[in-house]
Amino acid sequence: MNQILLNARQIHFRYDERAVLAGIDLALNAGDFVALIGPNGSGKTTLLKILAGILTPRAGGVKWNERDLGAYTRREIAQKIALVPQELNLPYAFSVEEVVALGRTPYARAWRAESRADHIAIERALEFTATRAFAARLFSELSGGEKQRVVIAMALAQEPTLLLLDEPTVHLDINHQIEILDLIRALNRERGLTVLATMHDLNLAALYFDRLILLNEGRIVTTGAPRAVLSREIIAAVFHAQVEIQSHPARAESPQIFLLPNANSI
Repeated sequence: MNQILLNARQIHFRYDERAVLAGIDLALNAGDFVALIGPNGSGKTTLLKILAGILTPRAGGVKWNERDLGAYTRREIAQKIALVPQELNLPYAFSVEEVVALGRTPYARAWRAESRADHIAIERALEFTATRAFAARLFSELSGGEKQRVVIAMALAQEPTLLLLDEPTVHLDINHQIEILDLIRALNRERGLTVLATMHDLNLAALYFDRLILLNEGRIVTTGAPRAVLSREIIAAVFHAQVEIQSHPARAESPQIFLLPNANSI
């Protein structure tokens, strides 16, 4: 039986008077590789922040290993869960290695220098993400794909069990999108990290992830294998788009979506 790492039950959240999440139930098992998909404004980023302990739900709760997430300190949560944001804005000129070292903050103690465990975790993160070659360069000088690998390395240096990623391929060229998704999948397959990522590109989500969770207007519409979630009927109802669906030529179990133009537009 799979171990449930994180279990969210009846999550509700609102910003002032605007309801964002309404009755979300979500469970992640150890080793899961899951994508959270849905239209813009459906609540994906907010849900990630709640699962990471950054936001507190208005109702419902999140458990980590059957213990309320709120019972852990921020330091304890950060040693278990790492969140990779869409963009990392730094106030100072940090080198790549310094950015990755920020991932060791949950283990830092006042007036203590970097420990051997810190050094090993940083080196492993740099090596696994292939960022060691430019560790001395300034983070601000890197390309979009390089920056994303560094931010993932920073999260990896936290030595988490669960990796949350918010649109990890946003603003990246096609080759860098594939590069980043290959890296994330390797973290799951080779390092055993449980992964939940929000994804905007439905075809990439279907190609890479084992399970999809479809969110719309703050509620989970359906969840399951990509072929079960991405049907023409569901896409029409949620995204208001007419599509044709075919199997990917390299991975038959992965559906690929082709938009159909309106009859009057061609």
